[in-house]
Amino acid sequence: MNTQDQQPSLSLFGGAAGQPESAVCSAKACRADARWVLVWNNPKLHTPDRRKTWLACDEHREHLSQFLSVRSFLKEVLPFADRATTEDDGSTGSNEGADGGR
Repeated sequence: MNTQDQQPSLSLFGGAAGQPESAVCSAKACRADARWVLVWNNPKLHTPDRRKTWLACDEHREHLSQFLSVRSFLKEVLPFADRATTEDDGSTGSNEGADGGR
C-alpha cells in the first residue's frame, strides 16, 4: 500500500475531501465557530456592488464591526444562518481579521 492511500485527501479549502470545514471567526488567532457575517466593502478598492465578508463569533462581533465601521466599510451584520441569502464574492476573512484582511 502506498503512503498516498493512507493520507486523507484535502480539499481546496483545507478540510478533508467530502468533509465540510467548519466556519471559524475571522478575528486573529480565534478558532471559535462563526455566528455572524460582517458584510463590508472598501470604496477605495472595490466597486460599490462588491461585497466582502468576515465571519465573527459572539465574542468578536462587536470588535470586528467597530473596526470596519470606523473606516466606513461595514454594510451590514447578519446571523451566520442567513449567509446563503447574501451576495458574496467568495472571500471570507481567513483569520486576518482586524489586522489587514482586504
